[in-house]
Parts: sequence; structure tokens; C-alpha cells
Amino acid sequence: MRWTALSLVSLLGLASVPLWANADQDYGVLIISRERLEVPTNCEVGVYIDDQLAGRLFQEQALAFNLPPASVDIRLKLLPGQAPGCLPGMLVPPAQQFTLKAGDVRKYRIALGKQGMYLKPAKLEY
Repeated sequence: MRWTALSLVSLLGLASVPLWANADQDYGVLIISRERLEVPTNCEVGVYIDDQLAGRLFQEQALAFNLPPASVDIRLKLLPGQAPGCLPGMLVPPAQQFTLKAGDVRKYRIALGKQGMYLKPAKLEY
């Protein structure tokens, strides 16, 4: 398994977030993972939150974001990188909107459909 400093920091940050978070906390947790078979490319996937690059994922990695309770737009995009043939597309990929409440812990995984990459709900493992 390939680990980057960003993914280790993200996982360490997740370890400090209790999965039994309650509603009196002022943030929600959004976990995004990339499974090997869902998006069959060696390219990095950029995770954009409200059009700002917030993280990068290779296969078998996950990121966790502590976000304030609000609606956020999440956009996924292939990033140019070290692997050959990893060029970003010409079109801006569509964004998905998520509404987080204080105390929410939500997990999504990256999937590939006709319109490109998107996030689909995944089970939280306790």
C-alpha cells in the first residue's frame, strides 16, 4: 500500500475524531476514499471543496475533512502527475453538493459513471 504524508496526516486527524460525535460539536466529518476497482487509473484524483483543491488521492487512499455545518460543493478531477498519460480533461467536471450538520460523520467513495467521477455513499466501519 502506498502512503503519502498527506494521507497519513489525514488518517491521524481522523483518529482524533470520535465516531460517536454528537450534535453539539461545531463541525461535520466528510471521509472520501478511493477503492482500487472503482476508478481504474493510476492517476491522482484531486478533491476540490468549493472549487479549492483540498486533497489528492491515489488508489487505496482516504482523506477526512472536518468541515463546518453548511452546504459544500465537492468536485473530483484527474490531476496531472507522475504517472504517464495523466492529463486533466478540457471540461470542468460537475460538482456534487453535500449538506453537513454538526456532528455528522459521512463516508463516500469515488466511483466512475457516464458523467465522470462522482461520490457515492459507503458504509462507516466502526
